[in-house]
Amino acid sequence: MTMTAAPDVDVTDHRGSWIPTWAMISTRIMELRRRRALMIALIAVNIGLPSLFLLIRLIAHAVDPKSYGPAGGYTIFTILTAGVMFTFGYIVAATLGATAGSVDLQEGMFRHLVVTGRSRLALYLARIPAGLAIVVPMVLAGFAIVCAVCVFAAPTKINYQGATIPSGLNEQQFKAWAVEHPNQVLCNFNFGANIPSVLVTAKCGNHGFSVTGPRGSGVTVKKATPAQIDATVAKIAQQNFVAYEQLFLAPPFSLMVTTLGWLELEAVIGLVVGLGFSSLIGQRTIAVITMIVVELILTPVFSRNVIPHVVNLQRILIVGLAMAHIEPARLPSTIGGNGPGNVRMLVPESITVAWIVIVGWLVGWTALGAWRMMTRDV
Repeated sequence: MTMTAAPDVDVTDHRGSWIPTWAMISTRIMELRRRRALMIALIAVNIGLPSLFLLIRLIAHAVDPKSYGPAGGYTIFTILTAGVMFTFGYIVAATLGATAGSVDLQEGMFRHLVVTGRSRLALYLARIPAGLAIVVPMVLAGFAIVCAVCVFAAPTKINYQGATIPSGLNEQQFKAWAVEHPNQVLCNFNFGANIPSVLVTAKCGNHGFSVTGPRGSGVTVKKATPAQIDATVAKIAQQNFVAYEQLFLAPPFSLMVTTLGWLELEAVIGLVVGLGFSSLIGQRTIAVITMIVVELILTPVFSRNVIPHVVNLQRILIVGLAMAHIEPARLPSTIGGNGPGNVRMLVPESITVAWIVIVGWLVGWTALGAWRMMTRDV
C-alpha cells in the first residue's frame, strides 16, 4: 500500500511566500524516505556496490595475497570513483529527483497541496533541499568507505603496465631501476620509434622473444651488447617517466577532496534535472529512461565527435561534456576522452564555459520545472 504524506501546512508563515519553510522541506524528506525501494536503490548504488567490491578484494587478498593484490590503492580509487560512483550516482540521483517531481501528480495529491494556499513555487523549491538532504550524505558515506580502504589497504609498490615498481622514484632512479630490470621494461613498457634499433632478447613469461627497436618491428640485427641494452632500457624508461610519476600508492588527499566535490556536483545535477524534467512532463518513468539514455549513450558519442557548425550547441546541450572538462586530472576518463593528456579527445571547451553550462543547466531545469508546476491545472 502506497503511503502518502499530509499536505504541507505551516500556519506560522505567510501563505503567499515563495520561500519554502522547514516544515515543507521536512515533509518532502519524509515522503521520499517512505519509498523503501527507492531508498534501498540509493543505498545499494552509493554505498553497497563499492563496499561489496572492496570487501571481496579484502577477503581475496587475505586468503591468497600472492594471487590477489591489495584491496586499496590509487588505481582502485580511480576505478570506483570515475567508473562506478560517478555514473550510477547520477542515475539514482536522477531517479530520486524524478520521483520528487512527479509523485504528487501520480498519487493525486497535487490538488490537496495547492488548496492549502501555499505558493506553488515554494512547494517546488522545497523538493530540492529535501532531495539533497538524502542523496548528498549517501554519496559522502560511500565515498568515505572507498577512501578509507584505498588509503589503509594500499599496496607497497606500484604496478605500472604490468611491472612492479617502487613508488616515489625520480627520473634518474627510475632509469636506474629500469637498467636493473631490463626484462620487465622490455616486456611491459610502451616505447616509441626513436629507440635504438638493436636486438634484445628478453625473457617474458615462460619463453624468450626478440625486441628490436619499436616492439614487433620484426627486424633482426646482431645481438646487442650489455651497454646497448642498458642504453635502450634507460631511453624507454625516460619515455615512460611522465606517466609513472602520475601514479600513487594511495590517492592523495587533494585528489580525494576534489573528487568528492566532483561526485557530489554530478549527483546534484542528476537530482535537479530529474526533478525539473519530471515536473515538466508530469511523469517519472519517461524522465528516468531518457536521462539514462542521454548519460550512457548520447553523452559519450556527442562529446567525442565535433559536428560542424553546431559545436556550440553541443557544448550547451551536453552537460556531461562540461563535467568531463572539470574532472580531476588524475582520474581516468568517464566518457572516453578525459584523463591526463586526453582532454583533446573531447569536443573542445574551456573551464569557464564548462562552469557556465553547469550553472545554466541547474538554473534552467529548476526554472522549467517550477514554471510547469505554477501553470499546471489543478
